[in-house]
Amino acid sequence: MSNTSDYTPPKVWQWEKESGGKFAKINRPISGPTHAKDLPVGKHPLQLYSLATPNGVKVTIMLEELLAKGIKEAEYDAYLIDISEGDQFSSGFVQVNPNSKIPAMVDHSTNPPTRIFESGAILLYLAEKFDAFLPSKPEQRAELLSWLFWQVGSAPYLGGGFGHFYKYAPIKIEYCIDRFTMEAKRQLDVLDKRLANNTYICGDEYTIADMAIWPWYGCLVLNEVYEAAEFLQADTYKHVMRWAKDIAKRDAVKRGRMVNRTWGEPHEQLHERLDAKDFDTNTEDKKSD
Repeated sequence: MSNTSDYTPPKVWQWEKESGGKFAKINRPISGPTHAKDLPVGKHPLQLYSLATPNGVKVTIMLEELLAKGIKEAEYDAYLIDISEGDQFSSGFVQVNPNSKIPAMVDHSTNPPTRIFESGAILLYLAEKFDAFLPSKPEQRAELLSWLFWQVGSAPYLGGGFGHFYKYAPIKIEYCIDRFTMEAKRQLDVLDKRLANNTYICGDEYTIADMAIWPWYGCLVLNEVYEAAEFLQADTYKHVMRWAKDIAKRDAVKRGRMVNRTWGEPHEQLHERLDAKDFDTNTEDKKSD
Protein backbone atom coordinates (compact mmCIF):
# COMPACT_ATOMS: atom_id res chain seq x y z
CA MET A 1 0.00 0.00 0.00
CA SER A 2 1.36 3.41 -0.93
CA ASN A 3 2.28 5.97 1.67
CA THR A 4 -0.74 8.28 1.92
CA SER A 5 1.47 11.36 1.81
CA ASP A 6 2.85 10.73 -1.68
CA TYR A 7 0.06 8.81 -3.43
CA THR A 8 -1.16 10.27 -6.71
CA PRO A 9 -4.25 8.66 -8.26
CA PRO A 10 -3.67 7.30 -11.77
CA LYS A 11 -5.67 8.63 -14.70
CA VAL A 12 -7.62 5.35 -14.85
CA TRP A 13 -8.05 3.17 -11.76
CA GLN A 14 -7.30 -0.55 -12.17
CA TRP A 15 -8.21 -3.37 -9.79
CA GLU A 16 -4.78 -4.92 -9.34
CA LYS A 17 -4.66 -5.82 -5.64
CA GLU A 18 -6.76 -6.26 -2.55
CA SER A 19 -7.62 -3.06 -0.75
CA GLY A 20 -6.35 -4.31 2.59
CA GLY A 21 -8.10 -4.61 5.90
CA LYS A 22 -10.32 -7.24 7.47
CA PHE A 23 -12.79 -7.48 4.60
CA ALA A 24 -10.37 -7.12 1.69
CA LYS A 25 -11.09 -10.57 0.26
CA ILE A 26 -14.81 -9.93 -0.13
CA ASN A 27 -14.55 -6.52 -1.79
CA ARG A 28 -14.52 -6.34 -5.57
CA PRO A 29 -15.55 -3.77 -8.19
CA ILE A 30 -17.94 -6.07 -10.07
CA SER A 31 -21.30 -7.63 -9.23
CA GLY A 32 -22.78 -11.04 -9.86
CA PRO A 33 -22.20 -14.55 -8.52
CA THR A 34 -18.82 -16.19 -8.07
CA HIS A 35 -20.16 -19.72 -7.61
CA ALA A 36 -23.30 -21.77 -8.06
CA LYS A 37 -25.21 -22.61 -4.89
CA ASP A 38 -28.91 -22.65 -4.14
CA LEU A 39 -30.30 -21.10 -0.97
CA PRO A 40 -32.01 -23.36 1.55
CA VAL A 41 -35.75 -22.98 2.02
CA GLY A 42 -37.40 -23.87 5.31
CA LYS A 43 -40.96 -24.50 6.44
CA HIS A 44 -42.13 -20.95 7.10
CA PRO A 45 -43.37 -18.44 4.50
CA LEU A 46 -40.71 -15.89 5.47
CA GLN A 47 -37.17 -16.93 4.59
CA LEU A 48 -34.34 -14.69 5.81
CA TYR A 49 -30.73 -14.91 4.64
CA SER A 50 -28.53 -12.81 6.86
CA LEU A 51 -25.78 -12.22 9.39
CA ALA A 52 -26.02 -10.41 12.75
CA THR A 53 -24.36 -7.20 11.61
CA PRO A 54 -26.28 -3.99 12.44
CA ASN A 55 -28.21 -4.21 9.16
CA GLY A 56 -29.04 -7.86 9.73
CA VAL A 57 -30.10 -7.29 13.33
CA LYS A 58 -32.65 -4.69 12.23
CA VAL A 59 -34.72 -7.38 10.53
CA THR A 60 -34.44 -10.13 13.14
CA ILE A 61 -35.47 -7.65 15.83
CA MET A 62 -38.49 -6.70 13.71
CA LEU A 63 -39.48 -10.33 13.20
CA GLU A 64 -39.13 -11.15 16.88
CA GLU A 65 -41.12 -8.03 17.82
CA LEU A 66 -43.90 -9.10 15.46
CA LEU A 67 -43.99 -12.55 17.03
CA ALA A 68 -44.00 -10.97 20.51
CA LYS A 69 -47.17 -9.11 19.45
CA GLY A 70 -48.79 -12.46 18.71
CA ILE A 71 -48.55 -12.23 14.92
CA LYS A 72 -47.98 -15.90 14.16
CA GLU A 73 -47.75 -15.27 10.42
CA ALA A 74 -44.39 -13.62 11.05
CA GLU A 75 -42.72 -16.95 11.88
CA TYR A 76 -39.56 -17.29 9.88
CA ASP A 77 -36.49 -19.32 9.02
CA ALA A 78 -33.17 -17.45 9.24
CA TYR A 79 -30.19 -18.92 7.42
CA LEU A 80 -26.63 -17.76 7.98
CA ILE A 81 -24.86 -15.92 5.19
CA ASP A 82 -21.17 -15.82 6.14
CA ILE A 83 -19.88 -12.77 4.29
CA SER A 84 -16.29 -13.56 5.29
CA GLU A 85 -16.60 -16.76 3.24
CA GLY A 86 -18.30 -15.09 0.28
CA ASP A 87 -21.73 -16.70 0.77
CA GLN A 88 -23.32 -13.47 -0.50
CA PHE A 89 -21.84 -14.15 -3.93
CA SER A 90 -23.60 -17.48 -4.44
CA SER A 91 -25.95 -17.72 -7.41
CA GLY A 92 -28.91 -18.28 -5.08
CA PHE A 93 -28.20 -15.23 -2.96
CA VAL A 94 -27.52 -12.98 -5.94
CA GLN A 95 -30.89 -14.03 -7.35
CA VAL A 96 -32.53 -12.65 -4.20
CA ASN A 97 -30.25 -9.65 -3.87
CA PRO A 98 -28.29 -8.60 -6.97
CA ASN A 99 -26.32 -6.22 -4.74
CA SER A 100 -24.85 -9.14 -2.72
CA LYS A 101 -25.43 -7.56 0.68
CA ILE A 102 -27.19 -8.94 3.71
CA PRO A 103 -29.98 -9.11 4.71
CA ALA A 104 -32.24 -10.50 2.01
CA MET A 105 -35.67 -12.06 2.37
CA VAL A 106 -38.15 -14.08 0.34
CA ASP A 107 -41.85 -14.09 1.23
CA HIS A 108 -43.31 -17.39 0.04
CA SER A 109 -46.83 -16.47 1.15
CA THR A 110 -47.27 -14.63 -2.16
CA ASN A 111 -47.58 -16.14 -5.62
CA PRO A 112 -45.05 -15.81 -7.05
CA PRO A 113 -42.77 -15.42 -4.01
CA THR A 114 -41.69 -11.85 -3.26
CA ARG A 115 -38.02 -11.00 -2.83
CA ILE A 116 -37.04 -8.03 -0.69
CA PHE A 117 -33.51 -6.71 -0.18
CA GLU A 118 -32.05 -3.72 1.68
CA SER A 119 -32.77 -3.70 5.40
CA GLY A 120 -34.88 -0.54 5.34
CA ALA A 121 -37.05 -1.96 2.57
CA ILE A 122 -37.53 -5.21 4.51
CA LEU A 123 -38.59 -3.32 7.65
CA LEU A 124 -41.10 -1.27 5.69
CA TYR A 125 -42.41 -4.33 3.84
CA LEU A 126 -43.00 -6.23 7.08
CA ALA A 127 -44.55 -3.22 8.81
CA GLU A 128 -47.02 -2.76 5.96
CA LYS A 129 -47.69 -6.47 5.57
CA PHE A 130 -48.59 -6.94 9.23
CA ASP A 131 -49.80 -3.40 9.99
CA ALA A 132 -47.46 -3.04 12.92
CA PHE A 133 -44.84 -0.57 14.20
CA LEU A 134 -45.93 1.88 11.53
CA PRO A 135 -48.23 4.85 12.35
CA SER A 136 -51.39 5.22 10.29
CA LYS A 137 -51.71 9.03 10.40
CA PRO A 138 -50.04 10.63 7.35
CA GLU A 139 -48.04 13.17 9.34
CA GLN A 140 -46.73 10.53 11.76
CA ARG A 141 -45.92 8.17 8.92
CA ALA A 142 -44.00 10.95 7.17
CA GLU A 143 -41.97 11.57 10.32
CA LEU A 144 -41.18 7.86 10.60
CA LEU A 145 -40.14 7.58 6.96
CA SER A 146 -37.90 10.61 7.34
CA TRP A 147 -36.01 9.00 10.22
CA LEU A 148 -35.91 5.61 8.51
CA PHE A 149 -34.31 7.14 5.43
CA TRP A 150 -32.08 9.28 7.63
CA GLN A 151 -30.63 6.07 9.00
CA VAL A 152 -30.26 4.50 5.58
CA GLY A 153 -28.40 7.57 4.33
CA SER A 154 -26.33 8.16 7.46
CA ALA A 155 -25.12 4.66 8.34
CA PRO A 156 -22.58 4.42 5.48
CA TYR A 157 -20.73 7.35 7.06
CA LEU A 158 -20.75 5.53 10.38
CA GLY A 159 -19.95 2.03 9.12
CA GLY A 160 -18.02 2.45 5.90
CA GLY A 161 -16.52 5.72 7.09
CA PHE A 162 -15.86 5.92 10.82
CA GLY A 163 -16.02 2.20 11.59
CA HIS A 164 -13.78 1.21 8.73
CA PHE A 165 -11.02 3.73 9.30
CA TYR A 166 -11.14 3.60 13.12
CA LYS A 167 -11.49 -0.17 13.54
CA TYR A 168 -10.68 -2.13 10.40
CA ALA A 169 -8.33 -0.21 8.09
CA PRO A 170 -4.83 -1.77 7.97
CA ILE A 171 -3.28 1.65 8.63
CA LYS A 172 -4.55 4.51 10.77
CA ILE A 173 -4.98 7.68 8.74
CA GLU A 174 -5.55 10.76 10.89
CA TYR A 175 -7.36 12.71 8.19
CA CYS A 176 -9.88 9.90 7.55
CA ILE A 177 -10.49 9.19 11.22
CA ASP A 178 -10.94 12.87 12.02
CA ARG A 179 -13.29 13.43 9.10
CA PHE A 180 -15.60 10.53 9.89
CA THR A 181 -15.40 10.98 13.68
CA MET A 182 -16.71 14.50 13.20
CA GLU A 183 -19.61 13.17 11.14
CA ALA A 184 -20.36 10.32 13.57
CA LYS A 185 -20.51 12.77 16.47
CA ARG A 186 -22.70 15.14 14.48
CA GLN A 187 -25.15 12.33 13.82
CA LEU A 188 -25.16 11.34 17.49
CA ASP A 189 -25.91 14.97 18.35
CA VAL A 190 -28.84 14.94 15.90
CA LEU A 191 -30.24 11.88 17.67
CA ASP A 192 -29.54 13.24 21.14
CA LYS A 193 -31.50 16.40 20.45
CA ARG A 194 -34.35 14.42 18.94
CA LEU A 195 -34.53 12.06 21.93
CA ALA A 196 -34.33 14.86 24.49
CA ASN A 197 -38.10 15.34 24.19
CA ASN A 198 -39.17 11.98 22.77
CA THR A 199 -39.27 8.53 24.37
CA TYR A 200 -38.60 6.94 21.00
CA ILE A 201 -37.43 8.30 17.66
CA CYS A 202 -40.95 9.13 16.50
CA GLY A 203 -42.43 10.14 19.84
CA ASP A 204 -44.10 7.88 22.38
CA GLU A 205 -44.52 4.98 19.94
CA TYR A 206 -41.86 2.34 19.33
CA THR A 207 -41.55 1.89 15.55
CA ILE A 208 -39.39 0.52 12.79
CA ALA A 209 -37.43 3.77 12.96
CA ASP A 210 -36.10 2.65 16.35
CA MET A 211 -35.40 -0.83 15.00
CA ALA A 212 -33.43 0.64 12.12
CA ILE A 213 -31.40 3.13 14.15
CA TRP A 214 -30.72 1.18 17.35
CA PRO A 215 -28.43 -1.57 15.97
CA TRP A 216 -26.12 1.12 14.65
CA TYR A 217 -26.24 4.08 17.01
CA GLY A 218 -27.64 2.41 20.12
CA CYS A 219 -25.03 -0.31 20.00
CA LEU A 220 -22.37 2.30 19.23
CA VAL A 221 -22.97 4.21 22.46
CA LEU A 222 -23.25 0.92 24.38
CA ASN A 223 -19.74 0.10 23.10
CA GLU A 224 -20.92 -2.94 21.16
CA VAL A 225 -20.01 -1.57 17.73
CA TYR A 226 -16.37 -0.71 16.92
CA GLU A 227 -15.41 -0.51 20.64
CA ALA A 228 -15.37 3.26 20.22
CA ALA A 229 -17.65 4.54 23.01
CA GLU A 230 -14.81 6.12 24.98
CA PHE A 231 -13.22 7.61 21.85
CA LEU A 232 -16.54 9.20 20.87
CA GLN A 233 -17.40 10.24 24.44
CA ALA A 234 -20.66 8.33 24.09
CA ASP A 235 -21.68 9.00 27.68
CA THR A 236 -22.14 12.68 26.82
CA TYR A 237 -25.09 11.80 24.57
CA LYS A 238 -27.28 11.09 27.58
CA HIS A 239 -30.60 10.93 25.73
CA VAL A 240 -29.26 8.48 23.15
CA MET A 241 -27.80 6.43 26.00
CA ARG A 242 -31.14 6.32 27.84
CA TRP A 243 -32.95 5.25 24.67
CA ALA A 244 -30.28 2.67 23.81
CA LYS A 245 -30.45 1.04 27.24
CA ASP A 246 -34.25 0.95 27.23
CA ILE A 247 -34.43 -0.80 23.87
CA ALA A 248 -31.66 -3.24 24.84
CA LYS A 249 -33.89 -4.52 27.65
CA ARG A 250 -36.66 -5.66 25.30
CA ASP A 251 -36.92 -9.45 25.08
CA ALA A 252 -37.52 -9.39 21.32
CA VAL A 253 -34.38 -7.28 20.88
CA LYS A 254 -32.36 -9.75 22.94
CA ARG A 255 -33.60 -12.62 20.78
CA GLY A 256 -33.18 -10.73 17.52
CA ARG A 257 -29.55 -9.99 18.29
CA MET A 258 -28.80 -13.70 18.73
CA VAL A 259 -30.03 -14.78 15.30
CA ASN A 260 -27.31 -15.47 12.69
CA ARG A 261 -24.68 -14.36 15.22
CA THR A 262 -21.30 -16.11 14.93
CA TRP A 263 -19.25 -14.23 17.54
CA GLY A 264 -19.45 -13.40 21.23
CA GLU A 265 -20.47 -15.74 24.02
CA PRO A 266 -21.73 -19.16 22.84
CA HIS A 267 -25.11 -18.67 24.55
CA GLU A 268 -25.59 -15.51 22.48
CA GLN A 269 -25.08 -17.27 19.16
CA LEU A 270 -27.94 -18.84 17.21
CA HIS A 271 -26.37 -19.48 13.82
CA GLU A 272 -29.65 -20.56 12.22
CA ARG A 273 -33.12 -19.96 13.50
CA LEU A 274 -35.61 -22.44 12.08
CA ASP A 275 -38.04 -22.56 14.99
CA ALA A 276 -38.83 -20.43 18.04
CA LYS A 277 -37.60 -23.30 20.22
CA ASP A 278 -34.11 -22.90 18.79
CA PHE A 279 -33.37 -20.12 21.28
CA ASP A 280 -33.60 -22.74 24.03
CA THR A 281 -32.14 -25.75 22.24
CA ASN A 282 -29.84 -24.73 19.38
CA THR A 283 -27.52 -21.97 20.60
CA GLU A 284 -23.81 -22.73 20.39
CA ASP A 285 -23.49 -23.50 24.11
CA LYS A 286 -26.30 -26.04 23.80
CA LYS A 287 -24.58 -27.69 20.84
CA SER A 288 -21.42 -28.19 22.87
CA ASP A 289 -23.23 -29.88 25.76
